[in-house]
Amino acid sequence: MTDQRSRVLDNFLTADGRLRTIPSKYTKLLVVLDHLAQSFEPGTRYSEPEVNEILERAHPDYAALRRYLVEAQFLTRENAVYWRSGGSFDV
Repeated sequence: MTDQRSRVLDNFLTADGRLRTIPSKYTKLLVVLDHLAQSFEPGTRYSEPEVNEILERAHPDYAALRRYLVEAQFLTRENAVYWRSGGSFDV
């Protein structure tokens, strides 16, 4: 993890991994979205309620996070089914 990425996550995440606030600066938002994308298994399909449940663990405004993840192409949505389509992968 890069120093800049670590600093952003340290600033926006609590010790238990919840988001204090959703970043307004796009570059910081992308770091947080990449982190949240790690909550979704590549190759797994998720219903919208499943996505909401996963995202609500991080922040109460799961609808905004879901929309941001789709807009930034971390998740893809088709017929109310979601799957991970971006983000970094641990090798």
